[in-house]
Amino acid sequence: MKGLKPTLLALCVAGVPPAAMAEIQMLDDSVMGNITGQAGVTIELETKLNIDRFIYTDEGSLEVNDIFVGGTNRTDLFSEMRLNLTGRAANTLLDNIRIDIDVLSDGDAIINFQPQDLAFIDLGVRTGSWNLIGQTDSTTIMDNFRMDALIGSGTISVDTATDELNFITDIAIDDMDFDVPFLALGIRDFELTGSGYDLNAPRALDLFARVDMDIYKAPNSAGVDSLAVDLNTFEADIRIGGVIVGGTSIGSLALDDLAISNTAMRIYGH
Repeated sequence: MKGLKPTLLALCVAGVPPAAMAEIQMLDDSVMGNITGQAGVTIELETKLNIDRFIYTDEGSLEVNDIFVGGTNRTDLFSEMRLNLTGRAANTLLDNIRIDIDVLSDGDAIINFQPQDLAFIDLGVRTGSWNLIGQTDSTTIMDNFRMDALIGSGTISVDTATDELNFITDIAIDDMDFDVPFLALGIRDFELTGSGYDLNAPRALDLFARVDMDIYKAPNSAGVDSLAVDLNTFEADIRIGGVIVGGTSIGSLALDDLAISNTAMRIYGH
């Protein structure tokens, strides 16, 4: 009602029929204070992102060309499971996403993202060349990047008592390829799954690797406030179908039960 002039308010009330006025009960401040929203916000999302060029400039520049983020346009991810894990027809949209946003009574914020139905979210990322550019020279450090992945779910929470953001997600990479031209190196058929995933007896519950990290403000070694990123948990199996050196495959690689924990980073300008 703030900003509503008393004369206008009186005219509005005067226009209400007497029978309706009999049902209107005035609320005092104490009652009004107890009326709060009991539900959060839900967003159902589908999107596709294209960026011609991203440029970061310091003294020189890093440019990333032809960026695409969307769907994988596939239904055969992790084909050994013999299921359409996306639950949808092939398309280039990042879709089947439900985002639930809640603010708790202590002020903490909780953002959950998960599939809208009993399937997983497919994520496709493509880029062209990644170039380092100086005043006279340039180098292509990466090219032909392509990743097809699945996301199970995720949670972003902000704790008002500690001023920390916690991020947890479950991810599995079915296929990732890229070239590193200045090293004459290429990676083909990179696959990342949960550390308990068995290719001979695949189960959806074992498919995903969990990433758990905290993001907050903390001093660096010089005592200056910096962006702090702590990787609490990351456990996965990694398989690389082909390592190409000088245009020729030198074989494949596998890392079984990779575990990374208690890893802390401090990020700041210099």
